[in-house]
Amino acid sequence: MSQGLPAAGSVLQRSFAAPGNQAQPQSPEDDDRKVRRREKNRVAAQRSRKKQTQKADKLHEEYECLEQENTMLRREIGKLTEELKHLSEVLKEHEKICPLLLCPVNFVPVPRLDPVAGCLPR
Repeated sequence: MSQGLPAAGSVLQRSFAAPGNQAQPQSPEDDDRKVRRREKNRVAAQRSRKKQTQKADKLHEEYECLEQENTMLRREIGKLTEELKHLSEVLKEHEKICPLLLCPVNFVPVPRLDPVAGCLPR
């Protein structure tokens, strides 16, 4: 026996001799079928990649729109907060001078929950 070569009947030799692993001559029809199958697979893979890219693009656009909307809403919150502060200050100043709130006839023991309601005629 020579060195470095597998012994006769080894696993390597048996795998080549297995009936399922033998290379069979392919007919031109088999080659055509194989080419068509590969082409069909290639087209399907391209279609899948394109669809995936379109989905990612759509998600990115949606993200951008939501970011813009979020920014606008945050600005609006800031403006409304400032308006609330201003109107609260105006109301506090008005309560100090409101004749309806200062009139002794209007002082009733019932606590008022809404200061604006006290300025309304009864």
